[in-house]
Amino acid sequence: MATLRRRRAVLVLTLLLTALAGVYGSGAVSRLTNGGYAASTGNLRIAQDTLDETFGVSKPHLLFVLTAREGADTPAVAEAGKAFTERIRPWDGVASADSYWTTGDSSLRAKDGSSAVVAVRLKGDDEDVQRTAKRLVPRLRGERPPFHVDVTGEAEANAELQKQSDEDLVQAELVAAPLILLVLLLVFRTAAGALLPFLVGVIGVALTLAILRLVTEFTHVSVFAMNLTTALGLGLAVDYSLLLLMRFREETGKGLDPHAAAVATIRTAGRTVFFSSLTVALCLSALLIFPLYFLRSLAYAAVPAVLIVGVAAVVVLPAALLAFGRWLDAGDITPLLRRVRRAPAGEPGPPFWERAAERVSRRPLLVALPVVILLVALGLPFSQAKFGLTDERVLPVSAEAHSTARVVERDYAAGALNPVHVVLRDAPRGEREAYFREVSRIDGVAYVDTELGAYAGGSRVRDAALPAPAYVRGEVSRLLVVPRDNAFSQRAEQIVHRLRSQPAPGQVFVAGDAALFADTKSVIAERLPYALGVIVLLMFLLLYLFTGSLVVPATAIVFNTLSLTASFGAMVYVFQDGHLKWLVGEFTSTGYLDVTVPVLMFCAAFGLSMDYEVFLMSRIREHYAIHRDNRRAVIEGVGRTGPIITAAAVLIGGVLIALAGSAISVLKLLGLGMFLAVLVDAVLIRGVLVPALMVVMGRANWWAPGPLRRLHARFGITEDA
Repeated sequence: MATLRRRRAVLVLTLLLTALAGVYGSGAVSRLTNGGYAASTGNLRIAQDTLDETFGVSKPHLLFVLTAREGADTPAVAEAGKAFTERIRPWDGVASADSYWTTGDSSLRAKDGSSAVVAVRLKGDDEDVQRTAKRLVPRLRGERPPFHVDVTGEAEANAELQKQSDEDLVQAELVAAPLILLVLLLVFRTAAGALLPFLVGVIGVALTLAILRLVTEFTHVSVFAMNLTTALGLGLAVDYSLLLLMRFREETGKGLDPHAAAVATIRTAGRTVFFSSLTVALCLSALLIFPLYFLRSLAYAAVPAVLIVGVAAVVVLPAALLAFGRWLDAGDITPLLRRVRRAPAGEPGPPFWERAAERVSRRPLLVALPVVILLVALGLPFSQAKFGLTDERVLPVSAEAHSTARVVERDYAAGALNPVHVVLRDAPRGEREAYFREVSRIDGVAYVDTELGAYAGGSRVRDAALPAPAYVRGEVSRLLVVPRDNAFSQRAEQIVHRLRSQPAPGQVFVAGDAALFADTKSVIAERLPYALGVIVLLMFLLLYLFTGSLVVPATAIVFNTLSLTASFGAMVYVFQDGHLKWLVGEFTSTGYLDVTVPVLMFCAAFGLSMDYEVFLMSRIREHYAIHRDNRRAVIEGVGRTGPIITAAAVLIGGVLIALAGSAISVLKLLGLGMFLAVLVDAVLIRGVLVPALMVVMGRANWWAPGPLRRLHARFGITEDA
């Protein structure tokens, strides 16, 4: 093959490309943004635009909490509060700054009068907002006599998330790298054997960073893309290198010279690696179906990263094996390991996974049934899953955005600071009061603030909190619906749906965090069947082309879904319900899961599960094609791939569990969830359920109708043994 004949040129070119990618990609971190977790319908966008253009109202990006010993209402403090507010308004990038002292809005004053809030709106998109917040906040927080100034809000939370994510990424890499090297050393028993896959991983990470930097030139990319793509890039690079290197050793063990062994490795394991990377990339591409740039940006970055890692492993590693192969067995630690285990030298028995597959094949149903029951039991908590959106509570309690938000929640009328905004167009004045009373009767509504006063339970309870122009401009009026619960609660979501569906004297448009949450859930629920359909259809088609069977793809999809459901159940139990926090460290349990994370985890973990399915099926099919003995092929296939899948699961699991050590609860959730999915898939699915079912099915594993068999013979993906 050309890459083997020109191996020195390939390695030099790779070294230069990696260096250039590292330099170019080093600027990726500073260009990442935080946001894109929510979607909106036309109804919400109209409401937001009307509130902004007609009333000059929108959700503030920053909340400065000013605490004074004398209280917020003393003349000196009031004068200082006005001056503080006025100081912010001229800043470049600031759209508006309002406070209790400038508006008289009682919702901006603490219940006990000890502090008050300055609400600041910023100009531009997410990137502009973050840039302005990073300049503004350090100049204003801390001791500013007569105040102590704390800050929270979406922009501050995003800035702290980005900083914490960068720190966690470095920490995860420091934890994962030694673990990967140790496992590789134990697997290959030599330093050179351990370093080659690790170097391919470094190449994968450098190229991944360059991809992220390139994508940021064209679109927003989430700060979490760095964590996910480097974890996948490093993990898959090592996985694929592991498969190729072990196949190379197997071929040289048959007596082939290094060049012939490298050719055989590329034709067999190389095709498996490329097919596997394509499978993972296609699963991740399903994220493009969702109109949230958080999910889409992960796909933009992760899909090319996975494909490049697959190509790099197939092209670079075989060339490196021929260039440095004579050092591959230098420094073998096998004798040392034998002394540690006190194991006698001599002819070893059958490998562990081959023995395990042999035992499973004797009583397949008896072994498989308890595993299925266990996985179903683990998945049951997912039936009680509740969903919400990301806010400052994903940060540690010690983070200022988080701790200050809890102060606001405790000391202020939090619902009044984050109400459901209703825009009413072309409503006759005489019919508005009846509508206001009806809205105040909706379950979960604390009260409704309107131009005619505040209403609760169908009755008027007090005068309007703001002057009339704050509620009515021409034919457009607005009302503030204050919910009893958090904006991401089920009752708040139902309030939004009820407001949009019940009869009204004019056109109704709804905005606010509760509306954003309701729209995001609706959009994800609407697009999810399409994403799942794309994944299932593509995986079925690709596995059929790979195996020529209709049974193997169907069982693979069922088993993958079963293992993922078990992982989702664990996510609910730990992160939603707050059990077993010691597993991942302290975090704030919000009582729900972020609605986007299960979607992301399904696409990524499903792809990794198919990765292992391809590893296993390639060897089972290879052995079955030789002797046509299904049971023997299953035992041999599991025996050959078991060590690879186990080592690969430990390696990528190490990267993911390091991610679970993040201080950000969303990354904890993603890291632990995917780690459990990989662990369950590698041990219980590939080690028990797949071999058990394949032994029971016998020759039926490879069944396909005659026309499809002929189609596979012509267009199927085959390996030259």
